[in-house]
Amino acid sequence: MNSKLIHKVVFFSILFLFVSQTIQCSEQRFKKITYEPISYSPSKVIVKRQDVTSVKLPEKPAIYAVFNTSVGDLVLELYDTAAPKTVQNFIDLAQGEKEFRTDKGSERRPFYDGLKFHRVIENFMAQGGCPRGDGTGGPGYQTEDEINAKALGLDKLKIKDAPQYQSQLQRAVLAEFKIQSRAEFEEKRTEVEKAYQEAMELPVLEILHRVGYRYNEVLPSKKALRGSLAMANAGPNTNGSQFFINQVDTPHLDGLHTVFGFLVSGYDVLDRIIEKGNLQTTIRKVVIIDKRQ
Repeated sequence: MNSKLIHKVVFFSILFLFVSQTIQCSEQRFKKITYEPISYSPSKVIVKRQDVTSVKLPEKPAIYAVFNTSVGDLVLELYDTAAPKTVQNFIDLAQGEKEFRTDKGSERRPFYDGLKFHRVIENFMAQGGCPRGDGTGGPGYQTEDEINAKALGLDKLKIKDAPQYQSQLQRAVLAEFKIQSRAEFEEKRTEVEKAYQEAMELPVLEILHRVGYRYNEVLPSKKALRGSLAMANAGPNTNGSQFFINQVDTPHLDGLHTVFGFLVSGYDVLDRIIEKGNLQTTIRKVVIIDKRQ
């Protein structure tokens, strides 16, 4: 065999190996797990000032937030062990122990007093905590999510069995192919559709990780059930001051929002807030009662 022929054989062998590996790599896009947990060190929640209230509280040792609103009182237990940093931020804002920034500049006062439930949706939730009253305001900073997706069972739930997460699945697939337009999608349609089917076998945890959510494996995170108090956000790690209280179970929000409390009394008040509509209920005051032993 002459040297030119040998060189050609070697060249095409290398080319074939490269193409084969490229195809295999492409086919493996959604057949492997990329999720890794983030490191997390829990902290102890400190209530700097003990407020007082005439509202009856449960006997259970816990931290409680009492929302005195224009239509009645809401009593919520705060999950100081499931979301300690989120709870600390909420308490400090509520008690005026933390500086925040608004359109008027830097301030330090009870943040939630006087704000309204600006967004309410029947058979869903009531949202508050926006100083502008239109959902665009916050304290001038953002805090990280505190979510253990495995505690929520999202590592066991396959995306094909969770239609509520289909929008995240679509985002993950399109991001993998760096698709920015309809034309790009059409150009890669066959490959994208194949990847989409492969991705259906992945757990929800993996898909949410691929679209930017980061989870620890330390906290005893809670699901977004009826009565849950959770942080409103605009995506991963964009929490601030806005929160919502669920009127119904919202399984499509598990893993997307930090749940940091639960409504223990005042479900009728929550229903009234939602029935009245946007911006019709004022939070007169939020008081914090620490009944931990």
